[in-house]
Amino acid sequence: MTLAHPDRVLADLRAGSKKQLLADLARAAADVTGLHERQIFDVLVERERLGSTGLGNGIAIPHGRIPGLTRVYELFARVTTAVDYEALDNRPVDLVYLLLAPADAGADHLKALARISRLLRDGPTCAKLRGSDSEAALTSVLTAQYPVNQAA
Repeated sequence: MTLAHPDRVLADLRAGSKKQLLADLARAAADVTGLHERQIFDVLVERERLGSTGLGNGIAIPHGRIPGLTRVYELFARVTTAVDYEALDNRPVDLVYLLLAPADAGADHLKALARISRLLRDGPTCAKLRGSDSEAALTSVLTAQYPVNQAA
């Protein structure tokens, strides 16, 4: 499992709403996972119905478990213009870390959520992410604490 594989980082995602953001993330994740983007979108929307994955401070970690996945997939996006995400602090979101796990992932899913949460709670890291202007720069920041496993 990796926290940010270089081809799973989007530097300038443009979305006008939470729904559009989730749809764009689902489309990008479909390219990586081989699943249909509608299946991913539906899982993300269903999870949001349980409560917003917007943690506050402009950060969201949408996530879900999907039958048919064989391992955990992650994707990071910096949103060009922050969107209303119904976050816990009501602030718009501009840093989004998507996590998709197999339906039976259990502890792996929770461990990945915890690692991502720790990473994004770090103020200097978030400042660097907001100041990065390319996928390469974002990947460098994201992998500074968690080296990329190129085989994943």
